[in-house]
Amino acid sequence: MPEISRFFGIVIRMFFGDHSPLHFHAEYQGNEAYFSIKTGEMIAGRFPKNQSKIVTAWAILHKKELMDNWNALLSDKEFKKIDPLR
Repeated sequence: MPEISRFFGIVIRMFFGDHSPLHFHAEYQGNEAYFSIKTGEMIAGRFPKNQSKIVTAWAILHKKELMDNWNALLSDKEFKKIDPLR
């Protein structure tokens, strides 16, 4: 599962050929969840509230890049790293 971005101890990943709905995976200190690309909100899993807000803000800022990566990974094409929050 390619690492797309990393910031504030949060790792963002996407699977090759993943299933709908459009989403990405986030990991933080043993917590894992997946988040909607469309809204940035957590869909499932467990994640600390503050870190969830950070991931949502990042996802909203990078929605187009996330969509581009989703489409690339569905087609077994090259994904691109996405800038972290700073």
